[in-house]
Amino acid sequence: MPLNYENLMNMQFEPVIADYSKKDTILYALGLGVGAADPFDPAELKYVYERKLVALPMMAVTLGAGAMRLADPKFGVNYTMLLHGEQTLQVHKPLPVEGTFISESKIDEIYDKGAAKGAVMYFTRKLYEKASGDLLVTMCNVVFLRADGGFGGKSDGAPKLRAVPSDRPADLQVPIHASLNQALIYRLSGDYNPLHIDPEVAKQAGFDRPILHGLGAYGMVGRALIKALCADDPARMKRLDVRFSSPVYPGEPLHAEVWHMGSGDAAFRLIATNRKVVVEDFGRFEYS
Repeated sequence: MPLNYENLMNMQFEPVIADYSKKDTILYALGLGVGAADPFDPAELKYVYERKLVALPMMAVTLGAGAMRLADPKFGVNYTMLLHGEQTLQVHKPLPVEGTFISESKIDEIYDKGAAKGAVMYFTRKLYEKASGDLLVTMCNVVFLRADGGFGGKSDGAPKLRAVPSDRPADLQVPIHASLNQALIYRLSGDYNPLHIDPEVAKQAGFDRPILHGLGAYGMVGRALIKALCADDPARMKRLDVRFSSPVYPGEPLHAEVWHMGSGDAAFRLIATNRKVVVEDFGRFEYS
């Protein structure tokens, strides 16, 4: 059954209302490796100690995500060939360290790249603070439907992330390290895909061993850029966009190559240092 464009575009998403606690905020930070190098560093403690706790803005991607029900046969999606391709996050107001939120979602558009190239779905989610009604963040997930092209949809007009500069070297290199047990902790923030913990499942998917969550690596680079560009003040981060290019393995050293693009604007990509592989590309980081 080919992808059913009409059914997908008419999918109704009920708002998700849920609570999160200081424990969730701390657990998310631990899942990014916060405190691994020096657990008593005050710059690390503020993310993992309930006294004077601060939330990392990237945590929003874990809140109220829910399932999109794409495996339902009426949508005609080959769910096993789905790939999270890009993630954007625009911050309107700093995340509280705990509270009740409302998550509202919709599919914006699906672009047809042809039977050989698949389809690309743009999915927007907004997170509101229930108590005030204030919009906290706007997120866009770009999902590659690798086996669902050729359904007759439009192929042009998709938004494009900004490429990193190719005419000059990076202005800054920021080292990042993924600990060996990091995926075991990050999964407790809600992504229990066995690909990230079960060696047999990883082998069946074509990997030597379990890989790190893409959004885990996304959070790691966000944390590193907040430290490098925002004087470690997460309230200054305004935007974080990436394209996921290649898997990250727990325990491997990484580094971000960063280009200054103007006041409060940086381009970046994330490199697996030893493998010399770009694992996140088209990165954009905006800050005040």
